[in-house]
Amino acid sequence: MRGTGDLSKQGRPVVGGPERGATVIAESAWVLTLFCLGCGAVAGGVVTLLAEWLVRLSWAPLQGPARLLTSVPEPWQSVGAVGVGAVLGLVVGFIAVRESLSVRVSADRVVLGIRDSSQEFGRDEIGLVVRDGKQLVLLGPDGMEVAREDCGLPWTRLSEAFAAHGYRWADQDPHREEFRRWVPGMPGLPEGAGALLAARAAALEKDEGADDARELRGELLRLGVVVRDEKGRQYWRVPGRR
Repeated sequence: MRGTGDLSKQGRPVVGGPERGATVIAESAWVLTLFCLGCGAVAGGVVTLLAEWLVRLSWAPLQGPARLLTSVPEPWQSVGAVGVGAVLGLVVGFIAVRESLSVRVSADRVVLGIRDSSQEFGRDEIGLVVRDGKQLVLLGPDGMEVAREDCGLPWTRLSEAFAAHGYRWADQDPHREEFRRWVPGMPGLPEGAGALLAARAAALEKDEGADDARELRGELLRLGVVVRDEKGRQYWRVPGRR
């Protein structure tokens, strides 16, 4: 669940508590964690059954690990497999909760929270709220991107919440046709943007590069370049330029 916006650089730090009348939409930490724990436990049980099936096949791969697992006597075999799966599911659940997006909407501001940070965007900073695939995007009145985050929240609830507080909502990015695919050396970019896009492309290829990609997106926004990702490729646009 890797976000691609830049909460660390955009918007203002949240300094106040939740205001009266605000709508908060967030994943339930308990539900998400218990769901992952349950899935992990079920997966552990399935692994035990799969191992017993593999040892009966002379041509099957992973014969060594399968024999090792089935050599453990019952009930410890099943208990151990389910327990390990549950622990791994619990870890995944904690990570999912930490990476999940929360949204607080009121008449005068929007607050996005992810990981250990939250950022506030004033009403005058937001011209349009957009669903772009699986991402929530906030656009400024000038078309410049204010925030872009991966979002697993119910889109119907989000659209209703923003509309209820008077924000404009779109089910797809109205500037989508303005994006151009980035390739090294292409013309039309502001000075320095090409190098940042190259560095960001390298960061996206790394398993641990999400934070770097997030930071580089912020640097590109400061140059007036909006970036979106699709199937591992970067697309860019400069608001106000056709």
